Amino acid sequence: MAVWARSKSRPAEGPGGVPRRRRRWAVITSVLLVVLGGGAYVTYQWTRPYLHGTGCEVSTTAGKMSLSLEQGANSATIAAVAFRKELPERAVVIAYATAIQESHLRNLAGGDRDSVGMFQQRPSQGWGTPEQLRDPVVSTSKFYDGLVKVKDYLDKDLHIAAQEVQRSADGSLYQQHEPEGELLAAAFTGKEPATARCWFPPGERTEPRRDEAVREMRRAFGGGLKASRGGAEPWTALAVSGERIGWAVASWAVTHAQMYGLTEVRHAGRVWRAETGHDGWKPDPDAPKDKVIIR
Repeated sequence: MAVWARSKSRPAEGPGGVPRRRRRWAVITSVLLVVLGGGAYVTYQWTRPYLHGTGCEVSTTAGKMSLSLEQGANSATIAAVAFRKELPERAVVIAYATAIQESHLRNLAGGDRDSVGMFQQRPSQGWGTPEQLRDPVVSTSKFYDGLVKVKDYLDKDLHIAAQEVQRSADGSLYQQHEPEGELLAAAFTGKEPATARCWFPPGERTEPRRDEAVREMRRAFGGGLKASRGGAEPWTALAVSGERIGWAVASWAVTHAQMYGLTEVRHAGRVWRAETGHDGWKPDPDAPKDKVIIR
């Protein structure tokens, strides 16, 4: 006759025949998951700017284009100088296509032979000193000065107009960047509002230097920008003559926000804030159309 060994006593069971100990661990595990999940969500909310890294994006009806902060700032400057010189959008498109081909919109310290800057202009060819050509406002101004001397440049194919200014080894290469130039021009000349956004983590924010930002903005756009301070309030209002130049100024401020410690830009019913920069422009009914407000 077989003899069955006596088993150890079974744990007490709860409803449905599930051991109470197992049920207890299941409850504890569920609580831990909820707590950890909630903690992860809170952590995400606090660190969300870090998760997006650093950069800019332009989003227009023609598409999207990712830029570094440097590329974004240089793009805004190219448009700003065109406003100062009262040049048409086509001139801006040509400038963008040229700078993309020459430097990817970066302010290079060197290049082929003695070429420097965004447009890779050569001091030995009479463009200016290396220090001048490393200045985005100066180098852009010099490019436009050369462009307007090209007879009927507005009616020429882009690569022909650009080549008559640059005299590069292969001028046909400029043409391939015309779509990108049109996209950037639509955003940074204010043709399509609120289309440029930038972001950077809190650890990369700098001390506010609004007065310097205003001086540099005036150097790029021209002295017509009238600025007024908020008294005891930490803001500056820049009067603009129209909504299009207003958005060009606002885009300049956003792309230079990290450089000058700006935390907020408001214009024409929208607001951009550094702490949520990746989210872009949000509704702000109180943001004026005749001013760009920076903090």
